Amino acid sequence: MMHHDKASPKRPTAPVSVITTCYGRNTHLYNLLAALANSSTPPAEVVIVNDDADPERLNEYALNIVQIPTTNDGNDKQARFDIGHNRNIGATHASHDALIFLDVDCLVAADSIAGLYSKLMAHPEALLMGQPKYLTRTLSTAESAALAADMLNDAALDALSVYNPYRPNFAPTESLAPAAMTQTEDFGAFWSLCFAITRQQFEALGGFDTAYVGYGAEDTDFAFRARACGMPFYLTAEIVYHQQHGVCRPPLNHLDSIVINANRFYDQWQHWPMGGWLGEFAELGLIEWQAAQTAPITLLRAPTESELEKAHCPDAPFV
Repeated sequence: MMHHDKASPKRPTAPVSVITTCYGRNTHLYNLLAALANSSTPPAEVVIVNDDADPERLNEYALNIVQIPTTNDGNDKQARFDIGHNRNIGATHASHDALIFLDVDCLVAADSIAGLYSKLMAHPEALLMGQPKYLTRTLSTAESAALAADMLNDAALDALSVYNPYRPNFAPTESLAPAAMTQTEDFGAFWSLCFAITRQQFEALGGFDTAYVGYGAEDTDFAFRARACGMPFYLTAEIVYHQQHGVCRPPLNHLDSIVINANRFYDQWQHWPMGGWLGEFAELGLIEWQAAQTAPITLLRAPTESELEKAHCPDAPFV
């Protein structure tokens, strides 16, 4: 464990631990740290579960950063990267009872940490999720430098970003009201890219189920366990900007883990997650699956190089 807190926060902090994990994504990580450091109320602690960030670079941010190594053995860390497991490790090392989990490709808006913290204090029994907006292109080197210098504001990021049409979103007028939040019974709307929960509630849920591997469904499982425990779920208007990176539509590059995770999820909940993707995989003849089936999904074949190429969207803001 390494502490990086040479640069003290410039502003009064919120007593909250932000937890993130990554490997091979340091450009995104440094942008996230810049946005956190420039928050109106930065977090008192940032726990990074990560092996490859530059310690010198981490010392440059006006944040109290705790770097925890991932526990993956083996050389191919990216292939074996286990996000749920790493988030659980991050939570065990957090010093504060208020936890905010952010994916490494998020940038927080200026007031998002303060807003999520105050809403969590008002609803300590709840699971809260922020409002994602998607940058439509990668930030340039100059924009990353401006972000680090606190010269790239939310208005500039808003101009570069769009809402995801496939999920519930606050209207821009509503999201200007800091109090905007709405309780929902749609636990399937929970995505783990930006959420807040108390340590007590995270531990009551047992954290993330580490039997989910790689990509897909581990966050829906987490939300379904929250529902089973009677935990209220709120969508909030605190904005996080998602840094653009290439994706596959459908995510053929994650076919194996999506099949393993969908089978595990069905086993747990008698409900198929990621139905849109599974339908597309079935149409391509990659899997044997129908929405009504109760048997596990059979993998028929791997995607071809040309199918992967065709699915790859280098400029898509979201999957």
